Amino acid sequence: MSEPNEVDLDKPNAARVYDYYLGGSHNFAVDRKMGDEAIAMWPELPQIMQANRAFLRRAVHCCVDQGVRQFLDLGSGIPTVGNVHEVAQLAAPGSRVVYVDTDPVAVAYSKTLLADNADADIVRADARDPEAVLASDEVTALLDLDQPVAVMMVALLHFIGDESAPREMIARYRDALAPGSFLCISHATDEGRPDVAGEHADLYKQRTATPLTFRSRAEIGEFFEGFELVDPGLVFMPQWRPVSPSEVGDNPERMTGLVGVGRKL
Repeated sequence: MSEPNEVDLDKPNAARVYDYYLGGSHNFAVDRKMGDEAIAMWPELPQIMQANRAFLRRAVHCCVDQGVRQFLDLGSGIPTVGNVHEVAQLAAPGSRVVYVDTDPVAVAYSKTLLADNADADIVRADARDPEAVLASDEVTALLDLDQPVAVMMVALLHFIGDESAPREMIARYRDALAPGSFLCISHATDEGRPDVAGEHADLYKQRTATPLTFRSRAEIGEFFEGFELVDPGLVFMPQWRPVSPSEVGDNPERMTGLVGVGRKL
């Protein structure tokens, strides 16, 4: 894999480590080294990341079933199989998707992946600056904010550590959305595995530019202010509208992410 400009090959990148967990190829030796250290510490991590991606697919289908045809995926990361545009456009051809990420690797490979897709694009921007994201050429070209939009914050907010920053950021996106829009969140929590969560957070703090913040169910629930949670509410990843009982397993709390989908009233 050739490297786009501005890539720091001396420090692991959370998006590329996530790609490695999913079995992708858009990562470097420094990312794989950290990923292997994390997996040695917490062997279930690849399954947790796969459960997170499965939630993303189910959440997109939920929004499509509610008539949504526009998606804004914040902190989208490296393009891997099962991305939002693939799921949405297969379920509803013509669905429009804009990805947002700051990582030059994620942006470069997304640009290549989406080059022939007139209904999907990526903007290199910081999700924490909603005004800049929403005013970008890519968003204004593809999304009509007067119509419902599904905003995806999947495995994003736990990389924003300031306690007030996520709520303020979400409120600014919410205020720009039309009624009937959706907010889809997955967020790391230590409620399922407090024995390893702290050590895992320390690894991200020491090795990456994006420290990991675990939050409680109550804290994550506050992010849905102004949205009505759809069934089944805020639950562990495998519990959110599983396709089959086998997806839930015997200990869904071991898949240590809480997820929910809210509809703006």
